[in-house]
Amino acid sequence: MNQMIELAARGQSCWMDDLTRRMTTSGELARRVSEGVRGITSNPAIFEKAMAEGGDYDDDIARAAAAGHSAQEIYEKLITTDVRKACDILRPVYDQSDRIDGFVSLEVSPHLAHATQATMDEAKRLWARVDRPNLFIKVPATAAGVPAVEQLLFEGININITLLFSIASYEAVAEAYMRALERRVRAGHPIEGVASVASFFLSRIDVLTDQLLKQRILPDGGIKPEPDPEHLLGKAAVANAKLAYQSFKRILESNRWQALTGKGARVQRMLWASTSTKNPDYYDLMYVEPLIGRLTINTMPRKTIAALLDHGVVKNVVEEGVEEDVPEARRVMEDLERLGVRFEQVTAQLENEGVQKFIDPFDSLMKRLAEKRERFAEGSGGMKSASSG
Repeated sequence: MNQMIELAARGQSCWMDDLTRRMTTSGELARRVSEGVRGITSNPAIFEKAMAEGGDYDDDIARAAAAGHSAQEIYEKLITTDVRKACDILRPVYDQSDRIDGFVSLEVSPHLAHATQATMDEAKRLWARVDRPNLFIKVPATAAGVPAVEQLLFEGININITLLFSIASYEAVAEAYMRALERRVRAGHPIEGVASVASFFLSRIDVLTDQLLKQRILPDGGIKPEPDPEHLLGKAAVANAKLAYQSFKRILESNRWQALTGKGARVQRMLWASTSTKNPDYYDLMYVEPLIGRLTINTMPRKTIAALLDHGVVKNVVEEGVEEDVPEARRVMEDLERLGVRFEQVTAQLENEGVQKFIDPFDSLMKRLAEKRERFAEGSGGMKSASSG
């Protein structure tokens, strides 16, 4: 049994989150696609690791350095080349699924998270440079990112909206998607080819809420608070995601969305991100099995995919998974508030930390690129070193 195929039968697509050049050149990505992977994303952290572990990129860096390109220009050339190749490998999935799956995601610089116009400018440049219909440009759901998302979607650029932690933020990007499509309709533009996903982050929520809950656990012999914080450990992220899915369903049932559907609009699917279990004491598929549901995507690292294929359980009842235990999910969120864990503060902190967690590996990557560029630009000795690498 292939659980990825089972997930697809339940309406959920399995994507990967660690695109590298070696995956495209070695045949691994093609093999993964044949096994059931239906999309992939890239990020600077994975890119930096791939660059550090081998010489896959050295020849290209050396040539670009000799041509006088900056580290930023080299980065864009390398990453867009990888993404374009991945798009081509996944193009059959895109075509066969009628443009539902088969996407590759590429993010704008995390330094632009609070700059609307600069985000739009970079997104347009990357979109044109990759030049593939099955590309997603990743834009964070910050206050500055949401208006950029709307305008880019209006211009027909596919957007993967990232760093979603709260239901309010999700509803804001769903609203931005609908406004963009309505604007296209009024302008006489087609909407059936415009695609978007809303990436809801999971494990980071439990990391922070667990810290706050543990501060409220009293030593043995003390009077336990009510509700018991120990009973809430590891439950916030899935509860929050299940309630977000209920909001997603309400939007799809609205007259406003139905009107767009009649004109060819495609659903802005919910994507579960950050699905690797950070706490080793927790079940390794705690962000997979409870969140199986129609019109969703689960983006998993290789380790989580391996766990899914080894011992994952995909239930046969459609209503189970993300639709199961919704009243219990509400109780979890209410109990957090009763204990003084203010979830709106949690999600605000996670958004700020999330931007920084994107910036840090990006800056490290650019530093490594600059060092290699300088070394290779010194002359023919650098070129020979690159070739041998």
